[in-house]
Amino acid sequence: QVQLVESGGGLVQAGGSLRLACAASGLTFGTYAVGWFRQAPGKEREFVAAISGGGTITDYTDSVNGRFTISRENAKNTVYLQMNSLKPEDTAVYYCGTGRTVGGVRRGVNEYWGQGTQVTVSS
Repeated sequence: QVQLVESGGGLVQAGGSLRLACAASGLTFGTYAVGWFRQAPGKEREFVAAISGGGTITDYTDSVNGRFTISRENAKNTVYLQMNSLKPEDTAVYYCGTGRTVGGVRRGVNEYWGQGTQVTVSS
């Protein structure tokens, strides 16, 4: 049974940092691209960042480029999202999802999803 579990969310002031983690089990983790997505109240879920199975390819949405960094430790079956210089508009539930390619993940073609972790940025 495949499971993705997000952690690391919380409440932080604008300008602060958080590191999210997505821990996977039940799959050959290194063969999957992994992406982070977010959904704010009243809005559709949007792509944030993705990383290839080997960690050599990354992709970011424009609004987080330069502030967020995605990385992975395949030995720990975990992908991270380091979020710096957080803004109130980053407030959302953050989800991780797995797919076969970074491009596919970006388009939301994900085979598996986690349950999400709340990130709240106060002004």
